[in-house]
Amino acid sequence: MNAHAPKQPALPFNRDMLRWAREQREVSIDEAAHKVGVRPELVAEWEGGGDRGAVPTVRQARLLSDLYQRAFLEFFRNDPPPVAKPHLVPDFRLHRDAPKPHETRDLRDLQGWAEEIRLNALDLYEMLGEEPPKLPDGVKVAMAFPASAAAAYVRGALDFPIEEQTGRNQADRTALPKVFRAKLEAAAILVLKDNSLAEFGARGLCLAADPLPIIVFGGEAPSAQMFTLAHELAHVALGESAISGPPADRGAASPEAKVEQWCNQFAAAFLIPANALASVLEQPAAPEPRIGEQNLAGVARHFGVSEHAMLLRLIDLRYVSADFYWNEMRAIFLAREADFRGGGRPKYYGSRYRNAHGDLYTSLVLEAWGSRAITNHNAAEFMGIKNIRHLEDIRKNFGAE
Repeated sequence: MNAHAPKQPALPFNRDMLRWAREQREVSIDEAAHKVGVRPELVAEWEGGGDRGAVPTVRQARLLSDLYQRAFLEFFRNDPPPVAKPHLVPDFRLHRDAPKPHETRDLRDLQGWAEEIRLNALDLYEMLGEEPPKLPDGVKVAMAFPASAAAAYVRGALDFPIEEQTGRNQADRTALPKVFRAKLEAAAILVLKDNSLAEFGARGLCLAADPLPIIVFGGEAPSAQMFTLAHELAHVALGESAISGPPADRGAASPEAKVEQWCNQFAAAFLIPANALASVLEQPAAPEPRIGEQNLAGVARHFGVSEHAMLLRLIDLRYVSADFYWNEMRAIFLAREADFRGGGRPKYYGSRYRNAHGDLYTSLVLEAWGSRAITNHNAAEFMGIKNIRHLEDIRKNFGAE
């Protein structure tokens, strides 16, 4: 190699564009420096904060373009392109510290992904010459309804009799969220999954659009997923978009807390109807001061729900004193849920894409692909897949599960 080879000239990056791209992505200078492996002062110089005329290398600029989620060539533009940044849906997480900047950014990304899936679905229906399905009228309620009555009304509209939920063995209980998800998708609700929700102290996200409202749930234990899906269904029924978290603190009286309390009551009544509970557990004349762990676990297993959800329902129906939950069990339940680590190897690699997008959306992509309304490449893009083999795996296994 020639040691005296001339130094490559610096590329004419627009410093204002480097700064704009970082700021619109809500990335700090320290984050950018860490990504590229340089001092923060150097990133500031690249953006016009120094007199040395320093600019990033091509490799460094490409790393920044990945971090900022902007095209590399935009760094050479004279002016920023028009960017419509989505407004984050109302945040109903009631038990968290102030959000960190990256948390808001990442939640906005998650919401943007969900919104993109919905728009893709609408495009696919149009390509197939079909009208997108509408949410059944029976799934629409108001908070003026008692939560228990609303839950029974919506459960009937979903054609989900309690007998399809109760009395299952362990393997069947693990599959219950899949059964519930199918009921929701049959009602024209896009149900997506993203395990990153737990990183933000969130359990679910609802985008109450029409048509094709969206529920996003995460990687909780299957019994906890049931409650999250029912809770987000309540938001869909109310037409109320939200980011949801754990149950509200005792005595919380904000408007958000009232909505969350109603949605929690709806979810508990939906999953554990009072008459079904009375058939397996005799109601005392007055609330008992506590319930034994084995009894609580047994009745929770019968309904395929978490012990947390079951205890809240027992309190609501005056089987057990609320003090038992607030003074003894609440912290234990929240700690267990925070410590839960799911996982397991998927049956085939493509199933992770199918699981993230749900069968309603996946079937649309496969139908459009099979009818040649879209190409192989388009179908892979709709599913976020780079290797076409994984798309073939999904098509091969779709009807077999």
